[in-house]
Amino acid sequence: MSEVTVRVAEGPDDLEACFAVRKEVFVVEQQVPQDLEYDAYDAGAVHVLAVRDDGTPLGTGRLLTGAAAAAKNGGERGIGALGRLAVRRTARGLGVGARLVAAIEDAARARGLTAVDLHAQTHALGFYERLGYEVYGPVFPDAGIPHRAMRKPLV
Repeated sequence: MSEVTVRVAEGPDDLEACFAVRKEVFVVEQQVPQDLEYDAYDAGAVHVLAVRDDGTPLGTGRLLTGAAAAAKNGGERGIGALGRLAVRRTARGLGVGARLVAAIEDAARARGLTAVDLHAQTHALGFYERLGYEVYGPVFPDAGIPHRAMRKPLV
């Protein structure tokens, strides 16, 4: 595979690429209703984007901070919320997801956050555990898909 760059999304073209990857992975592949996939949090989120050196988008994720993150993690402040992590099928198994998570964690640290929470689809728990996240709380449905809450302290 050619070189992959992971960066904070900037401008409308990058955001469009992030949303296109999410549509392909969540709406088309996992059949999440489009009105659930895109939400009011997108406008204030930090979006990250992985692209091949030819500009092809490979993956994305977002970081919520402040009140938006607190709404996702039970009201705790100072904790970011990682979400909407999506890697196109053709790029899976190549380390793109781990690099996206690292970029989101870096963005959280840069904003003075002490931890990152996420809601992981249960089939992805092992992926996040390998990156240092720990499960807490029961299984719950999100868009009809079983999830678990996870957290990683940032050092």
